[in-house]
Amino acid sequence: MSTSAAFHADLARVARILPRKIVTPTNLALLQRMTALTARRTASGVEVLTLPSGIGVRLYRPTGVSTPAPALLWIHGGGYVIGSAAQDDALCRRFASALGVTVASVDYRLAPRHPYPAGLEDCYAALTWLAGLPAVDPGRVAIGGASAGGGLAAALALLSRDRGAVSPVAQLLVYPMLDDRSVGPQFDHPGHRLWTQESNRFGWSAYLGDADPEIAVPARRQDLSGLPSAWVGVGTLDLFHDEDIAYAQRLRAAGVACDLDVVPGAFHGFDGIAPKSAVARQFFDSQCATLRRAFTGEPVPSPT
Repeated sequence: MSTSAAFHADLARVARILPRKIVTPTNLALLQRMTALTARRTASGVEVLTLPSGIGVRLYRPTGVSTPAPALLWIHGGGYVIGSAAQDDALCRRFASALGVTVASVDYRLAPRHPYPAGLEDCYAALTWLAGLPAVDPGRVAIGGASAGGGLAAALALLSRDRGAVSPVAQLLVYPMLDDRSVGPQFDHPGHRLWTQESNRFGWSAYLGDADPEIAVPARRQDLSGLPSAWVGVGTLDLFHDEDIAYAQRLRAAGVACDLDVVPGAFHGFDGIAPKSAVARQFFDSQCATLRRAFTGEPVPSPT
């Protein structure tokens, strides 16, 4: 990662006013209460459901699409400790409209009250439920998420492979939180926004609890073979830049087709902060292109 903070031209203005971190042990309770309030809202075109397991799911259906059709399970971010499915209503509706697919966003349980594997099991329950919907083609279900949601999507791909009941056709890993070892002052950078190595230490500690990181942390898993094709996207000014590129390279080495989209001068969560910017739109279009290929069975182009 570069040591300079040369922000992308589309992001430089907003980067100057963003905090370097938003989650700390001190403000966690307040942020979780704010998350709960956000989760109560219901936007138009969103079905709010409760699974038999008690986990909430927000469902976004396309219009004018013959069924059974492809589907995407989306997992929200928040460092494993904050956030809700409601925060991604606009994004999920956008996926449903752009791709003509059913999208389900899962309200998984948060750490530290519910450490690993609670959140992951919630995502697995949502995945099996989604694949069983009459309007969904179970052979064309993708999984995806951003930040901690991307980390859970990567873990879900591994869990699905190991259990064998559902086989996602793609994993969309948007600046995913994959490695608990990205901590320490060597990871400090003036260009980091919203999530720092200190936040990362706290988030992972809350999520892992007493779990074995060699099992719970995707980047520590030795065998990445047999996983669905992947898209990994991250900015050069993101704390997760190095771990995400390393994971993409390991996927390819294991024989897993993987698109890698590295955005120069982009910080963590840039597309959510500036969704209308050209760089964010290109980032989203890249994700959609990968999902379309996965849903139609087209091969992922070889890396250049």
